[in-house]
Amino acid sequence: MTTQYDQQKLEHTPWVEKYRPKNLDDVASQEHAVRILKKTVLLANLPHMLFYGPPGTGKTSTMLALAKQLYGPRLYKLRVLELNASDERGISIVRLKIKNFARLTVSNPTAEDLRDYPCPPYKIIILDEADSMTNDAQSALRRTMENYSLVTRFCLICNYITRIIDPLALRCLKFRFKPLDNANAFARLSLIAEKELVRLDLDAVLEEILVVSKGDLRKAITYLQSAARLGASLLAEHSISVNLVREIAGVVEQPLLDALLEAIRSKSSADIMAIVKKVVLEGWSAQQVSDQLHDLLLLDEGLQSEKKNAIAKLLFETDRRLNSGTDEHVQLLNLLLQIAAVV
Repeated sequence: MTTQYDQQKLEHTPWVEKYRPKNLDDVASQEHAVRILKKTVLLANLPHMLFYGPPGTGKTSTMLALAKQLYGPRLYKLRVLELNASDERGISIVRLKIKNFARLTVSNPTAEDLRDYPCPPYKIIILDEADSMTNDAQSALRRTMENYSLVTRFCLICNYITRIIDPLALRCLKFRFKPLDNANAFARLSLIAEKELVRLDLDAVLEEILVVSKGDLRKAITYLQSAARLGASLLAEHSISVNLVREIAGVVEQPLLDALLEAIRSKSSADIMAIVKKVVLEGWSAQQVSDQLHDLLLLDEGLQSEKKNAIAKLLFETDRRLNSGTDEHVQLLNLLLQIAAVV
């Protein structure tokens, strides 16, 4: 029975968590993975698994939904250990927390648990962001997986499968999670907007959210909630516009992009320095500017292929440097000056 406290807690829960799939049927888009996992639920015999793919495509949500379908709410707390490997990435976490949980005997299910859920006789350890683990920790994990496979199953979740060592990857059944197609993501956002009584100015609003989130459903739901809250505070009603979504997502305004392109074509160092200073002072992300310049320049039919190749190389190098933590002002200035020399 839902109490008033539970209802208030649910109202203050982020929508990403509030609408996280409760079972495999709720998982959007990943039909291949869901179809295979449903069969494993019926057989109640899971292998070690490796989920990989871009952020926000449902990897963690799918695994949590699967575990809840296997054990139910009571046994779930006793049988499932979820760790974020990016926080605890060293060999000590494998030797202590993971190994100690893996070696524990399996708790006995009640008659009620057995009636409603499969309750297989093993535990599950979920390692989120496993590609952040050091090679030594992954090597130690391989041995733990071998020794305790009778009572423990492992699920590794990562963005980049190439960062998982072969001895681990070869012991797991692999599931590739692809970016969500617009139809499924649109349907999910529409459902959330309907349940939260969010009023949209145009049907194009949800499509704009999908464009700026680039296939990341978690990011899309967060944008929707942020826009709903901001729209409510600004307009005294749940109303969202395309411009509001673009502002929340940090998308650079078109007039500013036009000014950037004009400065590039002028080849004037003074003009480029002035516009870069304006971009930085207004707080725009150099990464976002770089991404939008990529779309504008590389899709420009007026540019020759050789110039596009040179610009793509400059954008790649700038992206690498920004991800390494370099100064945004310097990198953006360097990028525009070099693009101006190419164009």
